[in-house]
Amino acid sequence: MIWRYIHDDHVDAAFGLAADEYMASAVGRGISEPVLRLYTYADYAALVGRFQDVENEIQLAACRENGVRVNRRPTGGGAIFMGHGQLGVALCVPGRQEDTYGRARELMARFSEGIIRGLNRLGVQARFRRKNDIEVEGRKIAGLGIYRDNSGGLLFHSSILLDMDIPMMLRVLQTPFEKLSDKAIHTVDQRITTIRRETGRESDMEQVRQAICAGYREVFKSGLEESDFTHAEREAIAQLKKEKYESESWIFQKPAVKDAVGAARIKTPAGLLEARVTLAGTQIKALYILGDFFVSEKALADVEGHFRWHGSAPEQIDATLHLLYEKHGGALASLPADALRRAIRTALDRARIISKKAADEPYGCFVTPGGNVHV
Repeated sequence: MIWRYIHDDHVDAAFGLAADEYMASAVGRGISEPVLRLYTYADYAALVGRFQDVENEIQLAACRENGVRVNRRPTGGGAIFMGHGQLGVALCVPGRQEDTYGRARELMARFSEGIIRGLNRLGVQARFRRKNDIEVEGRKIAGLGIYRDNSGGLLFHSSILLDMDIPMMLRVLQTPFEKLSDKAIHTVDQRITTIRRETGRESDMEQVRQAICAGYREVFKSGLEESDFTHAEREAIAQLKKEKYESESWIFQKPAVKDAVGAARIKTPAGLLEARVTLAGTQIKALYILGDFFVSEKALADVEGHFRWHGSAPEQIDATLHLLYEKHGGALASLPADALRRAIRTALDRARIISKKAADEPYGCFVTPGGNVHV
């Protein structure tokens, strides 16, 4: 089968998202061949996941000051920061009856394989990890998301980091850090990586595009024919952009559960330990571990990664910490497990106080009235 390959640059956020959703619908309805779209956003855009609260995820005043466009993706997942240094991937393919949101992780692993093969071609040894990330040695290099249109079409989203303006990202995205500092920048810098960092050279966007195209041709045994949006497609995209992606009711809709942030500082023989958690309902959405102790950056990133969208019950926390300390051994030796356990629990208790008025239902997946589960 021959797929359509569409590439464009410096698109505004509303157009980029409307185009992805419309093409997924067109593929699902059988009026378009499958589409691989590789594109960049105009500097800059901050995009929240389908079920997030913009005010929880985005620093709106900073976005206004810096001309950063804010919008909401149709795909789930977390808030992302996009510009000329990040490559957006949209794969639109027909869905099968069994391709439900209950198989979201399996689908993302399958669709991300083209990206992984492409990164391998560039000399980047990446792999699919956890729920929806592509990582290199424990550092995130791409985020993933998925959406199933009512037509049955599937939209797979990814954002690949060729480069990243971390200070600007920290200005516009809400994080557990109290202020923008060298320490905050260093912490984030150790948790993510980029193609330029991994290859040690200046790869341009076109080289990355060609590698990703080759990866998808290899994985799906499909040809790619360069294409563009037809006149009819552009008209339909423009209408969807106006009616949905430029609508404040879409962008600023409120989820049922609000996030809450808690922090705890504990003195240990190895130094000061600080845990900051973001709690969404009863789920730990994110964990950051800070302090003046000495541990492996890779091991610490793995600990934080395991606590993304993790249960907050004490026995769940204990079980995960036990596995991680067995796995990493000496790499975490100067960070006492008991102290970390205590810091996480205390931070959670403080977050729960803040979120008393929030709904009691879990936030880890999202169910529409029709019963579809979005991950």
